[in-house]
Parts: sequence; structure tokens; C-alpha cells
Amino acid sequence: MKNLSIILFLFCALNAFAQTNSPLGKENEVTHKWRVSMPYFIITDPLGGGWNDRTSTQMVELHIKRNLDNKNIIGLKLATWRLFQPMGIQWGDGLLDKLETESEFYPGHVRERGIGITYQRMLWKGLFATVEVLPQFQTYMDLDGNHIGNDFKIYNSYHLGYHIAFGKKKRFFIEPQVHCQHWMFDNNAPDGFEALDDKWANYFLFEPNIYVGVKF
Repeated sequence: MKNLSIILFLFCALNAFAQTNSPLGKENEVTHKWRVSMPYFIITDPLGGGWNDRTSTQMVELHIKRNLDNKNIIGLKLATWRLFQPMGIQWGDGLLDKLETESEFYPGHVRERGIGITYQRMLWKGLFATVEVLPQFQTYMDLDGNHIGNDFKIYNSYHLGYHIAFGKKKRFFIEPQVHCQHWMFDNNAPDGFEALDDKWANYFLFEPNIYVGVKF
């Protein structure tokens, strides 16, 4: 409950900051009020392996955002993915090695899906910071795809990146970025899944990504 209160306070503070730091006038006007984007890795993932591979995340993520002005952007995040091992294994824990040895693989998969909210603040030129809060429903499946349990968690991520627009009227854009995430309330995992989750953190640091999108 404490973590949830902190998140709510953060969003209220960001909202107040956005209102008090958005001067009225021409500089508030935006050429494109809406934008849609998704992670670049979703587009390229099918090239790396099959959708039903053991390590396929089966990820689908879409962002729909509204430019309030030239500094403040709010939006919805729609996402679903499938986990085959705990998310809290850090780079320094030998994440890549564990992918090869399969030592931390779940006895099945966890499907997570949800709709969340995002706030993006343009800091300087194309530099931006983003906060995303995504409530998720979790479905646990064994290796044969049988349903064995349900759970719920709140997945939060914090991004720092750079917005690069191009093309006619600057409608298209890419956003290289790095983000950190943490999650909470997922405490009802089946045996085997819970034992692995308890070994690792409930956060992940410094994940690189590239988002691609279009404005209209």
C-alpha cells in the first residue's frame, strides 16, 4: 500500500508540475496532437525465432499518446507478454549466461496483460523522461499450456530517452531510451514459479530499447 501511495503522489506531482510549467500562448501549440508508438524489438522479434519458442516473450505493446502542449504528453499503454524466467535477474547476475544454461527457467510460462497510463515530459530539445504505471493480470501455465493459476501485479517503469522526428512534417519518429522498472503485489504464484521469483529482485535496471511511431 505504501508503494501504491508513492506512485499516486508522484503522478499528482507530475500533473501539477505540468500545469504550472505550461505557459499559455503560441509555444503551447502543437503541430500533431496524437501519436502512436511501439517498441522496435516487437517488429524484429519474429525474425529471431518462432512465436512459440520456449524463450519467446510473445510481446505486443502499443502506446497511444496525447500532446497536451510541447512539453507534456499523457497516454495509454496496452501491453501483453509472456515470461519464461524471473524478470529480476540483473545484467550483473549473469542474465545472458542463464539464458544459455536455462538454469532459471520457470516450469512453464506467465502471461501478463494490462492497460496502464503514461506521462512523458520533454526536458530539453529531444531529451525526455517518462513514467509508466501498468496494472497487470497474470495467468500461469505449465509446459503443456495448461492453466494452473492467476495473480495480479503493478508494473512500473521509468524512462530516459531522446525523441528524433523525421520525414514530411516530422510525422515519424524514433525514441532510443533506457529504462528501469519495478513491480509489486505479485504474491500468489504457484509453487515452482514462486521459488524462482523469491531468489531475485522485484526490479530490473538499465534496459535499452528503441520505440518507433507516427504522429497525426
